[in-house]
Amino acid sequence: MTNQIIIDEIREEEKEQVRNLLVESYQQYEHSYKNPESWKMYLENIKASVNNPNVDKILVARSNQNILGSLQLFQSSEKAYLKPELEIFSPIVRLLGVHPHARGRGVAQELLKASINYAKELGATSLYLHSSDRMDKAIRLYEWLGFKRDQTKEFQNQEILVKCYRFDL
Repeated sequence: MTNQIIIDEIREEEKEQVRNLLVESYQQYEHSYKNPESWKMYLENIKASVNNPNVDKILVARSNQNILGSLQLFQSSEKAYLKPELEIFSPIVRLLGVHPHARGRGVAQELLKASINYAKELGATSLYLHSSDRMDKAIRLYEWLGFKRDQTKEFQNQEILVKCYRFDL
């Protein structure tokens, strides 16, 4: 099985590769930013996220030693967004990215399934993630997997409504 997808934790020597993967996977959204400075800041935040001390775990999807995708897991809304007022005390998925050349192979599904299993191992009752209308294909995947919208945990980020999705375990 040469195309088998293996989910594992990131290794220190893979951080730069994951940083590049995230930039390439989010590049498709550049056109939706009206202000080039906002886009530049968003990219810098994505790059810096790989070394975020608040991250609980970074998962990577591999096939034949190639990293196809990754996501980050946090323990709470305070850790994930510096927003304790959201009162999320369950794992949160952030920055799910799949390299454009690896899309359509089930990489995001496998990463999300591993996140669900991780949340169960922790004894959590839910797994959360946030997205925006810019990411309509991702939202369709989340809903297909069983995530439900939770408007009580949403917030505004400048002009963008950051929508919340919850998977009940």
